Amino acid sequence: MYAYLEGNITELNPACAVIDCAGVGYEVNISLTTYSAIKNMQRTRLQIVHIVREDAQLLFGFHTVEEKKMFLLLISVSGIGANTARTILSAFDAVEVGRAILNDDAKKIQSVKGIGSKTAERVIVDLRDKINAELFASVYELDGTTSSNIRSISKDEALAALVTLGYPKNASEKILDKILLSNPECNSEELIKQALRLF
Repeated sequence: MYAYLEGNITELNPACAVIDCAGVGYEVNISLTTYSAIKNMQRTRLQIVHIVREDAQLLFGFHTVEEKKMFLLLISVSGIGANTARTILSAFDAVEVGRAILNDDAKKIQSVKGIGSKTAERVIVDLRDKINAELFASVYELDGTTSSNIRSISKDEALAALVTLGYPKNASEKILDKILLSNPECNSEELIKQALRLF
């Protein structure tokens, strides 16, 4: 139904963006990878996947076509829902997921919360022949954003992002504290990625 949305970013956090398109605000679920790419922008175009459920209609948005394609591949696997696919693409970008599949690296996929060994192996078996190695061979360019100009967001915002992704608040806070204890300078994206791998 929707191919993409292009407009001004009126609200943004690591799990959700509101895009103003001609005066209509669309709430779009995003991955941490997409958040990292658009967080310094005022206007963006997101590739959209429209998920229709009995109780809701959800929009999932992606900064690149490659990430959108990987999301669609992941949700085609039995046992992988939209939120789980988004969590995978928050822990790893599409390139990393593609390489894990091509390299039969079930442990990497299984490191994401909610993915058991059988599901990880199913992802590899189901998608191995569908992955275009050339398509996922490049490393993403985040529109000139480098580690030197990425601004950290607060622990509270990282906590809010994890809660939005469905993780318990108390457990999330303990994990964030543990990460910050060993790496106080950890930026927001890495903080959330490490937390996703520790649940």
